[in-house]
Amino acid sequence: MKFKGVGVALVTPFDENGKIDEVALGGLVDDVIAGGVDYLVALGTTSEAATMSEAERMEVLRLILEKNNKRVPVMVGIGGNNTAEVVKKLQEFPYADVCDAVLSVVPYYNKPSQEGMYQHFKAIGACSPLPVFLYNVPGRTVANLAASTVVRLSNDCPNIIGIKEASGNFAQISEILKFKRHDFTVVSGDDGITLPLMAIGVEGVISVIANACSREFSAMVHLAQVGKFGEAAEIHLQLSELFQALFAEGNPAGIKAALHLKGIIRNNSLRLPLIPVTPALYDRLRMLLGC
Repeated sequence: MKFKGVGVALVTPFDENGKIDEVALGGLVDDVIAGGVDYLVALGTTSEAATMSEAERMEVLRLILEKNNKRVPVMVGIGGNNTAEVVKKLQEFPYADVCDAVLSVVPYYNKPSQEGMYQHFKAIGACSPLPVFLYNVPGRTVANLAASTVVRLSNDCPNIIGIKEASGNFAQISEILKFKRHDFTVVSGDDGITLPLMAIGVEGVISVIANACSREFSAMVHLAQVGKFGEAAEIHLQLSELFQALFAEGNPAGIKAALHLKGIIRNNSLRLPLIPVTPALYDRLRMLLGC
């Protein structure tokens, strides 16, 4: 039950010198919890974890855990394309007693087979001190975790408890929902299709937009959870242009611009190779957010 509803994939604010902005990160944690999110996701794609050192990643996680103070569950991203290295990180993970789950991405770049991905996640599930969520995002990893492999993992690995599905493939997600283990949780990885996916049985979302619009987006998801799809659809349609604009020049550039416009973070800078949005998109986001 911990990972249903709205999880927010937290951004990492940086200051003008490119360092972690501790004050802004703490303020963001407070804001999304006040806005009604059900859990936090630290060190996911949206956090720019790929551009941080291991020491920085642990510092970001420490700051999030400290500010959260056990108010809501915390899921942490620990994944990669070197199975042995991921296993080692999990075995040595210093915050296993205060985190609630691990989010582990499909191995990228080396394009493993379905059997290779099955063995990768089976090894992770066996060694992890925390329950594991799979993360399928073929738009970033190139490799797609097939529905049959997800179902197999759900049935063979009790410590793998769910999946963040960001393929956008309704047929694939439907197959997972139909054949998965009964207590295996499927959540959306795409804000813009969360509502229709919930209509077929998906139980929530790990969201980007919830960084900046936690109140509105959480209300939409919570309405859908209790079957009020008409009211939820009204909010979905209000946010529909924003869903697209936030990703028009990549993530997290769009959401950082939105957070900056709303005054939640003090600087919308990113770490190379990512760059801030263009002035044109910044102005469009200003209009959509009413800032």
